[in-house]
Amino acid sequence: MANPQQIAVLGLGYVGCVTAACLAHVGHRVVGVDRDQFKVDTVRAGRAPFFEPGLEELVREGVTTGRLTASVSLREALAGADVALICVGTPSEKNGNLGLDQLRRVSQEIAESLPGRNKPLVVAVRSTVYPGTCEDVVLPEMGGSPLVSVVSNPEFLREGAAVRDFMEPSLLVIGGASPAAVQQVASIYAGLPVEPSIVALRTAEMIKYACNAFHAVKISFANEIGALAGELGIDGAEVMDTLCRDHALNISRAYLKPGFAFGGSCLPKDLRALVYRASRLDLNLPLLESVLPSNNAQLDRAIALALDLPSERIGVFGLAFKENTDDLRESPVVLLLETLIGKGRKVRVHDPHIQLGEIYGSNQRYIMNAIPHIGNLLDDQLDRMLDWADHVLVAQKPSPQIQERLESAGKPLIDLVGALTRRTAQPAIIA
Repeated sequence: MANPQQIAVLGLGYVGCVTAACLAHVGHRVVGVDRDQFKVDTVRAGRAPFFEPGLEELVREGVTTGRLTASVSLREALAGADVALICVGTPSEKNGNLGLDQLRRVSQEIAESLPGRNKPLVVAVRSTVYPGTCEDVVLPEMGGSPLVSVVSNPEFLREGAAVRDFMEPSLLVIGGASPAAVQQVASIYAGLPVEPSIVALRTAEMIKYACNAFHAVKISFANEIGALAGELGIDGAEVMDTLCRDHALNISRAYLKPGFAFGGSCLPKDLRALVYRASRLDLNLPLLESVLPSNNAQLDRAIALALDLPSERIGVFGLAFKENTDDLRESPVVLLLETLIGKGRKVRVHDPHIQLGEIYGSNQRYIMNAIPHIGNLLDDQLDRMLDWADHVLVAQKPSPQIQERLESAGKPLIDLVGALTRRTAQPAIIA
């Protein structure tokens, strides 16, 4: 290896032992640290302290080559270390919160080893921790030492496939305030076939939770579809296998971005039908039953944001449930407007694809039942609405040309759909 580093891996559980053995395998000099003498002795003897496919061979190789050893002394392990990877457990407490006792203890021990040290140390937290933990727990323990930088480097290792997941990673995330420290941690994975994702400290911590939550949602979704399919005499495995063949919308980036509530003539209607029919079969589908309430909660957050604006004249870009359509049925913007009007706000709306005189049928009935005077609120010219408004809600993804006009108008823009700024979990205000 061109640039081997001295690495201390703090904790020799599933994550720590796999991390230590794999880093030794790619050429680093690694000391694994654990308070459990059995784990330490087992690694020193060239054996894995638990079963994980491929791990024992890597431990034996690391010990034989001299690149891997283990110790119960954190101070000794850190003495020559360039990087310390924290891999201690963060188990659930009774109330569901994370137990951070081990993280606090190891952070304190790192701090106690600092007096007399003159070599920089990067402390990378691989343990799963709630966003803000590195800042609130680990950094304060370091006492502001100029020698120490703290980064988040969450692991994405599955038990039973951890060695393969490490050596062939699908995701590598490193977050921190110090570019040099982040790059140093990235460099220890330089030989692996993955492009590191360099993000902010809290972002790295949050990504780990987003990944695990998404995995749990996928499993539960497949199980609920399978349960309903089974009740109907349908092969649920065939349904899901076919669903996965669509890489444009289903197994893809599509829809996976924070934004506004969904609407339209399909998603709300079909979800209601699934939930209703399942209830007639006495089948409880909690995940599917929660989707419409979750969507309503997102709409409520947008309404609250709009109501908190310090002005009454609110312009809204977009009326249809999404861009490039004139379908108003179950558009969340309609519900947003109803609330704003009911709360006394003055509202004007522009949608480039809405011509009220050309809307007919169920589309016309929906909007006229919801807002009979919608014709008085619509501006057919974007500039007229922008000139009138004090604030503008962007409730639909604009075309590049319209986006330029919105951003150059000089009015505060409240981006509900994540179209104007870097995607964030909350709507962004652009001054």
